[in-house]
Amino acid sequence: MKIRLARVCEVIKRELGVLITRDFEFGGTLVTINSVDITPDLKQAHVFISALGPPGGQRKALEALAAHRVIFQNELARRIKIKHTPHLHFRLDEAMVRGSRVMNIMSELGLLENPANADADETPDI
Repeated sequence: MKIRLARVCEVIKRELGVLITRDFEFGGTLVTINSVDITPDLKQAHVFISALGPPGGQRKALEALAAHRVIFQNELARRIKIKHTPHLHFRLDEAMVRGSRVMNIMSELGLLENPANADADETPDI
């Protein structure tokens, strides 16, 4: 059963990505769908997005996606043949921000190698 849920999540992610890139403009903010998590009964789907751009762009992108949620659900119902079209919940994916913060902390503590030096060490002698 878990394989089916994973496949449904991937199909929803792909179709929403097509709809968003084709039909919506976010005013200079780059919006990408990172992942979709769906409940086992296929009635609720959490769509995790990342939004890169001007200050306030993330909030505006989330508001625009939430405002057009019903349109997305109707389009998904037409494109994907499943028993229930899930209710979409858009969330901001904080993974990139957390990862960047961890990398900065590790760098400050000296736990990270300098990437420029690491590349020079791995270059084979010719």
